[in-house]
Amino acid sequence: MRLFLLVALTMAAFAANSLLNRAGIVQAGADALGFAVVRLLSGAGMLGLLVLLRPRTVQWLQPSRAFGVASLLLYLFGFSLAYQALDAGAGALVLFGMVQVTMFLGALVLREVIPVTRWLGVGVAMTGLCWLLWPGEGAQLSSGAAGMMALAGVGWGVYSLIGRGAKDPLGDTAANFVLAVPFGMVALIWADWHMSTPALVLAITSGAVTSGLGYALWYALLPQLGAGRAAVAQLSVPVLAILGGALLLAEWPDFEFLLATGIVLLGVALAAKRG
Repeated sequence: MRLFLLVALTMAAFAANSLLNRAGIVQAGADALGFAVVRLLSGAGMLGLLVLLRPRTVQWLQPSRAFGVASLLLYLFGFSLAYQALDAGAGALVLFGMVQVTMFLGALVLREVIPVTRWLGVGVAMTGLCWLLWPGEGAQLSSGAAGMMALAGVGWGVYSLIGRGAKDPLGDTAANFVLAVPFGMVALIWADWHMSTPALVLAITSGAVTSGLGYALWYALLPQLGAGRAAVAQLSVPVLAILGGALLLAEWPDFEFLLATGIVLLGVALAAKRG
């Protein structure tokens, strides 16, 4: 039960990231690159402060660190750039579909045993997710934005795979964020910087709380989940994000929405079973 509750809390933080990014870029009018940089800086600041307040030393130069930094940057910037043009549903479908593919391929490469129930759960969850996020008349996707979100999904999938071996979740997350800052700052060369106060607050909240603290918790949970279950658990994030958007916008889901949501959660439950 404790593991379930912590995973649920982490998925809620991931869903909040989608809402905060969409609100900052679309509603508050922030520049996408600038929003991503502020998110990165605030996450690095929060995590850096936390590791300074503890006695344990951070291992800055582990063999996998370069891949962790690169995959984090790919996710952060791909995510923000894509949400300039993609609507919430289509963006979440592309992102977590690519996360799913990346992590299951990683599980196969790493020779993790994936039982039949997990494959079945993946199929059921993806069916419900496609039904939930793909309207009957179809969604018009910008190929460029969809490509950026797909790259973000690959980045997050790789980042999660690396986290499965984390022995110091907080230290590893802090190191990834801090070492990513110099590379992330380069993006400001191309940024059309304009950041209102509401956008700045949203970016800082996304970086310090739902990204920095959320990702540290995710790294702590990954060794207990394995690549297969971790991938499927994240399929619940688009559902949570859309529910959050509906509540914030007072757009209540209809019966079809609730039914599709139930199918996604059934798939997650099947895939989470052991054996």
